[in-house]
Amino acid sequence: MPKERGYLNMELLRFTTAGSVDDGKSTLIGRLLYDSKAIFADQMEALQRASEMRGDDRINLALLTDGLRAEREQGITIDVAYRYFATPKRKFIIADTPGHIQYTRNMVTGASTANAAIILVDARNGVIEQTLRHAFIASLLQIPHVIVAVNKMDLVNFSEDVFEEIRDHFSAEAAKMDIQDIHYVPISALHGDNVVKRSLYTDWFGGPTLMYLLEYLHIGSDYNHIDGRFPVQYVIRPQNDEYHDFRGYTGRVASGIFKPGDIVKILPSGFSSRIKSITNFDQELDMAFTPQSVTITLDDDIDISRGDMIVRENNVPKIDQDITMMVCWLNEKPMQLGGKYTVKHTTHEVRCITKEVIYKININNLSRDTEDKIIRLNDIARINIRTTKPLFFDSYRKNRITGSLILIDEATNETVGAGMIV
Repeated sequence: MPKERGYLNMELLRFTTAGSVDDGKSTLIGRLLYDSKAIFADQMEALQRASEMRGDDRINLALLTDGLRAEREQGITIDVAYRYFATPKRKFIIADTPGHIQYTRNMVTGASTANAAIILVDARNGVIEQTLRHAFIASLLQIPHVIVAVNKMDLVNFSEDVFEEIRDHFSAEAAKMDIQDIHYVPISALHGDNVVKRSLYTDWFGGPTLMYLLEYLHIGSDYNHIDGRFPVQYVIRPQNDEYHDFRGYTGRVASGIFKPGDIVKILPSGFSSRIKSITNFDQELDMAFTPQSVTITLDDDIDISRGDMIVRENNVPKIDQDITMMVCWLNEKPMQLGGKYTVKHTTHEVRCITKEVIYKININNLSRDTEDKIIRLNDIARINIRTTKPLFFDSYRKNRITGSLILIDEATNETVGAGMIV
C-alpha cells in the first residue's frame, strides 16, 4: 500500500497494554515515554514532585499514566488511559487498560481498534489465569499482533530458563486461540532493560527490544484491502453558484481500495454507478484506502443518504436482519432477553430485539456455559439479535469495522454492549 510522505502522514500504530494488577503496565508505558524522550519538561517536574510526595526514592514512571487521583492513591489502573507519542519512525496511540477482572469491559474498549496488544507477565509468577483471560480477549477482538513482555526479569536474575518456561507455557495456551502473530521480549520496565535500549543482562536473548518491535511491526496487512466498503457519513450539497450541482459523499474507507472509474453498487438501493472523483480536503486522489477519510462523487445522480454503503459491484457484504454475534456487556443493568435496543453499525442506526443467548463464556477457564443465560456486566456471550432493517456487514474476523456494532439502551442512551459479528 502506498505511503504518503511527511510527519503528518507517518504510519500510526495503536497498541494496548494488558496484564494483572502490579505487573507493571503503567511503569512500562512511562518507561517507553521517558526513554523515547516523549515527556515535556513541565511533565517531568510534576512527575518528580508527585514521586517525592509518595515517598518514592526514584522517579515513579507509573504516575505518567495513572492520571486519576484514585489510581495514584491505590497504585492501580482503573480507567482506560490513552497516551500519544511519536518517534522518527512511527506515531503511536497507547491504551493503558486495567488488569482487574471487573474491568474487562475497559480492556475491550481500549483494545477494539488496536493493531497490537502488549500482554505483561510477571517473571516471578509466570502465566496465570489473568494472562490467559487477556490473551483470549485479544484473540476475540482479532488483534493482529500480540507481544508478550516478560517483566521484572531483574527479580529473577534475568534467568533465561524462567523466560523460556513462560514463553513455552504461553505458546501452548495460545495455540488453542486465534492469535496470528506472537513475539516474546524479556524486560525490566523499572530499569529499562530491553524496553528502548538493549539490556546488558540478557546476552542470551537474540530478539529485538520492545520499542524496535513497535517501530517495525508490519501493520500494512492488518487492514482489509480486498473488500471495498465505504459507509456514507454525510452528503455534501453546497447549493451555491460555484458548486450548484455538486453532490459528494463523505466518510471513512472501512476496507478495500477505491479508484476513480470503478463501478460501484449502492446499498440498500442496489443501484450501480461509476466513481467520478475522490478528494481529500482540497486535493484529488488517484485512490482511497482504509483508514482514509475522503469525499466520493459518482457519475449518476443517485439518492444516497447517511447510513448507506458504497461497495464494489462484484463484492457485496452480507445483507440480513438476523445477526449472530459475540457481545461484551458493558452495563451494570443485565441484558434483557427480548429487550429492544438501538444498534449503531458503521454509520447506520437501526433498532433491534435480542432473540437468543446461545452460550456465555466462562472468563475464568474459557469454557462455554449454555445454562446461565443472564448476561451481566463484563460478561462475554454469543447471542442472536434481529434488526428492524437489514444491515450490510461482514464477519468480524474478515473486517473489524463492518463486523462490529454497539448496542445502546433506548431509555438512557448508554452504550450497553459491544458486538463482534460471527
